Amino acid sequence: MSIALPGSPESDSLTHSCTRLFHDRSCALARPLPPRLGDPYAASETDRIARLEEILLTVPHVMRILEAIRSMDLPDAWLVSGGIYQTVWNVMTGRPHFHGMKDFDVIYFAGTDLSYEAEDAVITRVNALLPDLASLLEVRNQARVHLWYEQRFGRPYRPLDCSMDSLTTYAARTHAVAARLDRQGRLVVNAPFGLANLFLACGLCLITGSRTGKPTWRRPGA
Repeated sequence: MSIALPGSPESDSLTHSCTRLFHDRSCALARPLPPRLGDPYAASETDRIARLEEILLTVPHVMRILEAIRSMDLPDAWLVSGGIYQTVWNVMTGRPHFHGMKDFDVIYFAGTDLSYEAEDAVITRVNALLPDLASLLEVRNQARVHLWYEQRFGRPYRPLDCSMDSLTTYAARTHAVAARLDRQGRLVVNAPFGLANLFLACGLCLITGSRTGKPTWRRPGA
């Protein structure tokens, strides 16, 4: 058995390794990694839904949006996509709630009136309920998306059957998530492809900044 004597290169190397190991473990303990919710086999969909609900319930402006939607009694109305998945990523990575938030998509399905004027009236009502968030709200009647989509994006869009039908058309499965409050105020989540991709995309990595030496959080590829 060899022994590293104090002051020797071997001792210095061992001390550095132990210090680094202690630092890494301390950082990890200071901010525990989340459960393996992105692994379809390591957690159940029930676990993922519970974690998603837990996160959304702690974010005041998300709850205000959900409460506003419920109070208006819009048909088949949901908060979808970035307002949910970006919120989850921000909470799980310790970022500000509005970090990377492009908009909050509020969708509903009113097939009896496909006019722009009817949709615009709903937009005005939602904005009036949430004036401080109005610039970030995007309210759309999913029953009429096919009327304008091709002109705006250059490709056809089939008529939808309901609001949740729209989730199957999103560019990524991560985006296909919706939430609303039922009449009893309980949170309802809908994710046609499941939530594993949402949590997998979060894929937190704890790294040490090369210049500052301070631990920072990022998603792989971010």
